[in-house]
Amino acid sequence: MKKIYVFVLKSFVGPMVFTFFIAVFILLMQFLWKYVDDIVGKGFEWYTILQLMFYASATFVPLALPLAVLLASLMTFGNLGEHYELVAMKAAGISFRQAMFPLLLFIVLLSGMALYFSNYVLPIVNLKYGTLLFDIREKKPALNINEGVFYSELQGYVIRVGKKDKDGVTIRDVMIADHTEDMGNINVTVADSGRMETMGKKPPILVFTLYHGYNYYEPSSHPNDAITKPMQRTKFDEETRRIDLSELNMIKSKEDLFKDNYQMLNLSQLSHEKDTLVMKYVERQAQAYDYYLKSFHYFNTIDSSKYDKKKDTVKLKDVFITNFTKGEQKKFVEIALNSARSVSQQTEYIEKELDVKREVIARYNIEWNRKFTLSIACLILFFIGAPLGAIIRKGGLGLPVVFSTLLFIIFHVISMMGEKSAREGVLSAAQGMWLALWIYLPVGILLMYSATTDSKVLNLEWWNLIIKKLWKREKKHIKP
Repeated sequence: MKKIYVFVLKSFVGPMVFTFFIAVFILLMQFLWKYVDDIVGKGFEWYTILQLMFYASATFVPLALPLAVLLASLMTFGNLGEHYELVAMKAAGISFRQAMFPLLLFIVLLSGMALYFSNYVLPIVNLKYGTLLFDIREKKPALNINEGVFYSELQGYVIRVGKKDKDGVTIRDVMIADHTEDMGNINVTVADSGRMETMGKKPPILVFTLYHGYNYYEPSSHPNDAITKPMQRTKFDEETRRIDLSELNMIKSKEDLFKDNYQMLNLSQLSHEKDTLVMKYVERQAQAYDYYLKSFHYFNTIDSSKYDKKKDTVKLKDVFITNFTKGEQKKFVEIALNSARSVSQQTEYIEKELDVKREVIARYNIEWNRKFTLSIACLILFFIGAPLGAIIRKGGLGLPVVFSTLLFIIFHVISMMGEKSAREGVLSAAQGMWLALWIYLPVGILLMYSATTDSKVLNLEWWNLIIKKLWKREKKHIKP
């Protein structure tokens, strides 16, 4: 019995590890394709790109692990069924449930590790990944001054180089516009030739050694300033200009700026933040209620001496506005309209504010439930993949890949729909995040029942045989 357990475990672990890394690799390629414009051309060191890819790969575990479990379980029991090893086990008195037992223990252990990863490792990875990706996307492109192009990536300068020699240092027909005074194009340097070199590392400096040129400085273009602030032109044979390139370095943001995001928190932190947000939401609701309950709008300009207080109340209401002049009536109507508009605008503002707070609370609830859905998804998808592999009796990377990919795509689509519904308030966070699992749970129970009882209802060979028999009968009826 132990040999069979070891054999089944070896048959499962290999495909699971293989498919897990394949899934992570595919998702990583998709990530690189998405952010290639933010990475290429900025002069990053190789270890920075490698660090970003490592953090990104870790964030793909919640997608790759359930897919790997589903595909590996389907392939394992598909191979066992295709080579009649399951039949041999049953002949030896080992039921399908007993054959699944070692894998079930392994999946339970894997689910516990997935929960630990989601609660403790993933928040830290998300924090480092989000901070690094933000810094990379905000970094300016590396220095790349091309021939005949106005380069304006350096703050305060516009540089144009007419031609570069093959050595990459000697330049010709140079123009440098200095905008550091924020007064427009008032300081321009032109030169016939020169040298462009980068010196130092912390911080780097771009050094221009210019030959045979002019400096043009025009502090004011107003005609009245032509005498007091005339344009200055200075000729030089050699001049050196230094430009600080420290702004092109990647500035590392502090992780404290992102640590309060819901994706960077564990279960206890999410619960604490959620309770705080709910308390603020309830307080804002109470403030809005007090505003509508206690804020009364009075017509302060009404002269009470113009009507008889002894008149009947009903009649007084009927003729209330007629007790005043037309000018006063118009004024009261304008006051009432302005008050109504003010209340309407305040209502819209409060409603939008409460909607935003409600959505933020929903995101924290969604993230709290997501911590558990990863581990439970591995367990349920195993109960779908294992019996399905035993039913179809096909191993390898053919039919199992098709079935597992289709099942996982449907599972993922339902999960996204449930999460979106939870964010919009259509469903609660628990209902939305667990929707796909509740749908797949009866599917797994049905497949397990069919596999353990050798039911032919889900057997493809049985259906194929039925279709052939029906086709033969139909042919006999068609023949004259």
